[in-house]
Amino acid sequence: MIINNHHEVRRTRSSFLYWKTLPQAHSAFFLSILYQNSERTYPNNMKRANFLPFFLGLLAWACISCVKAEDPYRFFNWVITYGQISPLGVPQRGILINGKFPGPTIECETNDNVVVNVINKLDEPFLITWNGIKQRKESWQDGVLGTNCPIPPKTNWTYHMQVKDQIGTFSYFPSTAMHRAVGGFGGFNIQARPVIFVPYLKPVAEFTLLVSDWWKSDHKTLQQRLDSGKALTKPDGLLINGSPRGISFTGKTGQRYLFRVSNLALTTSINFRIQGHAMTLVEVEGAHTLHESYESFDLHVGQSVSFLVTLHSPSKDYFIVASSRFTKPVLTATGILHYDGTKSKASLPLPIGPTYQVHWSMKQARTVRWNLTANAARPNPQGSFHFGTIPITRTVVLANSKATINGKLRYAVNKVSHVNPATPLKLADYFNIPGVFKVNSVKDRPTAGPAILAPSVLGFALHDFVEVVFQNNENSIQSWHLDGHDFWSVGFGGGQWNSTMRSRFYNLNDATTRYTVQVYPKSWSSILVSLDNKGMWNLRSANWPRQYLGQQLYARVWNDEKSLFTEYDAPANLLRCGKARK
Repeated sequence: MIINNHHEVRRTRSSFLYWKTLPQAHSAFFLSILYQNSERTYPNNMKRANFLPFFLGLLAWACISCVKAEDPYRFFNWVITYGQISPLGVPQRGILINGKFPGPTIECETNDNVVVNVINKLDEPFLITWNGIKQRKESWQDGVLGTNCPIPPKTNWTYHMQVKDQIGTFSYFPSTAMHRAVGGFGGFNIQARPVIFVPYLKPVAEFTLLVSDWWKSDHKTLQQRLDSGKALTKPDGLLINGSPRGISFTGKTGQRYLFRVSNLALTTSINFRIQGHAMTLVEVEGAHTLHESYESFDLHVGQSVSFLVTLHSPSKDYFIVASSRFTKPVLTATGILHYDGTKSKASLPLPIGPTYQVHWSMKQARTVRWNLTANAARPNPQGSFHFGTIPITRTVVLANSKATINGKLRYAVNKVSHVNPATPLKLADYFNIPGVFKVNSVKDRPTAGPAILAPSVLGFALHDFVEVVFQNNENSIQSWHLDGHDFWSVGFGGGQWNSTMRSRFYNLNDATTRYTVQVYPKSWSSILVSLDNKGMWNLRSANWPRQYLGQQLYARVWNDEKSLFTEYDAPANLLRCGKARK
């Protein structure tokens, strides 16, 4: 449901709606002053005869403009339940949204207000996070345990989000415990406004593909294994839209289609390809890219892309393939690209994809480049923001590590393994509750010594322009995600990072923005990020078992000014828990 008139819902919104109505109040104030001045400027008869129609017309124009100026609202009511599913042929308990696995895809447009009422009918607390949605000035809506109290069983909570100045391919999933291992996830697509030029030929239709790894075990069994100090077992298979094979997408010969592909796996990088078809990359996580053509493409945990595919091959069915990267054995899921009207089935063999070649993947990653002349959500070109010329205010080097603490497996960042306190960090910060966390409890460079358990928080000033280096000294690939922002993925390299890498490996011209970056084994990756969104933001391993066991931290982006220009107040429906209880 879409409502353009905000008066239908303004009572359910806190300071956000009030602030957005201020321009309308200014218009009314201006008109009233103008009318009052006319009382003094013109004789009564002249005023009645000449100015009153003008005033009424101007007032009508202002009212119409006010209504049209309000961005649309899209309402969703989601009931979260358990239900039996059998993705790999074994009946098991899944998490459903309105009875669906995977969950429904959210389709919206730049600047829309998205209101999602989540009714939790599970037997434990639950939250959903919105992967890549920036939540401008509203970390209250981020849906992670550092910003939100989880929704208790048999209750509901309503998210109020505006997809401000965003376009592209995103996703959502549960952020609590190991819930996302058994469902509750889906796609989140943001279309450009009609007045904004899209830098590629318009497709006749779009397809959303969600690739995930899968275990035949219950999510509570997986969680108990991690809680006991053991590593998660390897996944049992891969899925495309909840199925290991048979999902079909139908198109017509000669037509062009947009494939939105997201890697929603817990642990597994994938390679994606379509038999007999080239894929033209046009968008990466909300940024328009140069149009490179690929036969296959690597997507790491948490990443999303869009491809244009033209159906130019002989009319028949073709395999869509997602296979695991850097794993033994290689896992594979398939779907079907069906040419409308054909009865010819897809034929083997499946198109070949890379398996372990790390250098191949790194070389491919460097080919993904920002389209400098294209606009994104706004009409100005992406390249008008010359990120490579901005002075860096701070460099942070984050090294992930495996640790044993109190006899149990943990993962750490700069020797701190994050634990979520009973009081969310954002609530403790907002209500000035002492004893919950310490700013800069984790250092901005790797440190020696044993790893410790603590709430892990790094402090930054609002509008800092920060270089973050992810140093991976382990033999497994890593994937890192930052909430509340996107960033420029400027460099990849092997070995240990040092400052000379900037001149040797950094792309400071057309590196693309994104919200999730991979770090190859025994390697480093560098990003540049403008911390222009005040709040408490989760910087985490997208590899979910590692995140669950401590490989994450929170970036406190802060200034001392209390203003709705920089951050909205706590919403009226704020859930309170821990020391923040009333």
